[in-house]
Amino acid sequence: MILRENARMDSHEAHRLRRRLVREHIAPRGVRRPDVLAAMRTVPRHLFVPEAQRGRAYQDRPLPIDAEQTISQPYVVAAMTELLDVGAGDHVLEIGTGSGYQAAVLAEVCSRVTTVELIEELAEQARRRLAELHYRNVTVRQGDGALGWPDEAPYDGIVVTCGAKRTPPALLEQLAPGRRMVVPVGPPGEVMELRVWEKELDGRLRHRDAFQVRFVPMVSEAV
Repeated sequence: MILRENARMDSHEAHRLRRRLVREHIAPRGVRRPDVLAAMRTVPRHLFVPEAQRGRAYQDRPLPIDAEQTISQPYVVAAMTELLDVGAGDHVLEIGTGSGYQAAVLAEVCSRVTTVELIEELAEQARRRLAELHYRNVTVRQGDGALGWPDEAPYDGIVVTCGAKRTPPALLEQLAPGRRMVVPVGPPGEVMELRVWEKELDGRLRHRDAFQVRFVPMVSEAV
């Protein structure tokens, strides 16, 4: 996939910084899948942050974006992608598009991404940005992510990139049997558990908590 770098950051320098980010901050913390690591080396994170933040784009930290939202820490993006256990041929639903960065990483790993963003301004920005970067396998929808996107269910994986007070039932319903959902769960503004749900082939659900995280809260009347 050909990605256009921004003229304000030399493409070779951006590539070098991405490789260093993976080498020093992502791989050492346990992310192992080659396709996930390759995606983190490929996606130009500096094009998913406001221009004033581009000098910090390849630090392993969340950064502010428009509408008082954030772009997630790169390690967390990589770890959530690996925890989903998706790959070629899979269709993933993302809740909370934000800048579109997580969707782009997913698009490097699986065949199709549907991403839902409540804030219209962010949805339009992400739609335009992903199109400019030639991510033709990503569809941006504007709506209440707690309701999922039932028209295209079931999904081979669901990832939620905003904090939920509890796991939205609609999302569990839209998860395909034998697949996973990753969602931060906990009180708004506090440390949350990154919860990994697995739906058995018979439809039964079980979950485990991977590690603690902080996310901006999900804005929805459905949870």
